[in-house]
Parts: sequence; structure tokens; C-alpha cells
Amino acid sequence: MAVNKCIKYLLFFFNFLFWISGCIILGVSIYLKVSENRNLITNESLPGVDLLIAIGVIIMVLGFLGCCGAIRENRCLLLLFFISLLVIFVLLLAAGILGAVDENKVKDFVRERLEKKFTPLSAQTDEVKADLEKLQRELKCCGLLGGPQDWTKIPESCRCNATDTACTSSRVYSTPCYDRIVELLEQHMEVVLGVAFAIAILLIFGMVFSMILYIQIGRKDSGTATAAT
Repeated sequence: MAVNKCIKYLLFFFNFLFWISGCIILGVSIYLKVSENRNLITNESLPGVDLLIAIGVIIMVLGFLGCCGAIRENRCLLLLFFISLLVIFVLLLAAGILGAVDENKVKDFVRERLEKKFTPLSAQTDEVKADLEKLQRELKCCGLLGGPQDWTKIPESCRCNATDTACTSSRVYSTPCYDRIVELLEQHMEVVLGVAFAIAILLIFGMVFSMILYIQIGRKDSGTATAAT
């Protein structure tokens, strides 16, 4: 039985696009990692850039394995590719379920990282304090976890207009920046879940095509061996 050329080259094309997307993700994430506009606090509370780097590397490796397995009709590489996609699919599914069902664990994770890294605020470096002030101006918040009392001397970035609903009688923002970061997470959760769902669909297609090709190569090899005997 011959290998279906359509499935073979479709899988190769799929993995080539997979590999290119991994290169793009890796390049963009490295740029964000070394960018001068990075913020120490958001990098710690939202470790998305490091995660993107890992995802980019994994996608590049898987894309390479899939391309080689398809074009060379190598069952070992195709099986390794299939198992890797299956593991990623299960992990993605588990992470999506945990993120959708138990948001409190995500909030506790962010809080623990910030508390461990940046408290007490008075003991932090000038760079950390400058990043927090920048965050306060952008998100209209004050302090990291405990509000204005986190500061020994309240900076100007905490000052607000009396008309602002989050403004206290002393004209400072009452909301800690942790709360604003969590709000941003909740606002983008639907987008993240949508992207995760799209990736899961692609993984399913990749697994189906690789397994079909794997079986066809096996039948071809067995038929060749039978004919030789």
C-alpha cells in the first residue's frame, strides 16, 4: 500500500507553518524580554514572556520533527511528534479547565509571587520603586498589595483627582496595583481561552494527520517485506 502523498505533504506544510510560527513567537518574546520598556513587577506577576519563549522553542522543535517525519516517512519521528502533541494537548486542556473553573488559584499565584519578590516595599531597589510608580500612573492604583500604606512616603504617582471614584479623601488612589493586575487578567481570560481552543484544534489535526501517515508507512513497509519474501 502506497503512502497518500496528499496527507504526506499536507502534514509537511502544516508542520512548516508550525515551525515558522514558533520562530515568530520566539523572536517576538525575546525582543519583549530585552526591551527597555519592560517592567519588573508585571514581568514577575505575569510571567507570560518567559512562557512565550518556552512555547516558541517547543513549537520550533515539534515543527522540525513533524517536517522530517513527514518528508522522510520516518515512523519513529512521527510517533514522537504524535506523543508530544498529545502531551501538550492534555496539558493545555488541564490548564484551560483550571483557569476557567478555579480563578482564585491564579489570583493566589500572582499574589504569592508579588509578596515573595517585592515585599516589604521599603526594602526594594530604586528600580523596583520606579517601575511601581510607572505602573501606578498607568493603572490608577497605589501600592502593591496593601494600598497607599505600602509606601513610607506616598509618591506623586498615587495622587488623583477628587472626581475619580477610586480616589480617597486624602486625594490618593485607594486600590492596590495587585487588584488592577488581577482585573487585567480577568479581562483577557476569554481571549486567552479562545487562543488556547484554536491551538487545541490545530493539535488535533496534527495528531490525526501524523497517525494516518504513521499507519500508512507501517502498511507500506509490511507490504514491501511480504513482497520481498
